[in-house]
Amino acid sequence: MSDITEAPFRGREKLIELQKFFQSIHKHTYLKGPRDKNHICCLPIVLAASSIYLIGKGVYNMSHGIGKKE
Repeated sequence: MSDITEAPFRGREKLIELQKFFQSIHKHTYLKGPRDKNHICCLPIVLAASSIYLIGKGVYNMSHGIGKKE
């Protein structure tokens, strides 16, 4: 068998340069946009509120016998 080595996709220098760039960023890359912090805050609140509403509705329906199958 012959040992064929494949050339890397990017040069080592370019990879080190990109690595230094991304490691020097103080802010997280997923919080860069103007509305990203808003989405990170509001989305869990909306999901929690909707789940609490649906659980409450189910408990109300069970306690009053609404929607029972015959």
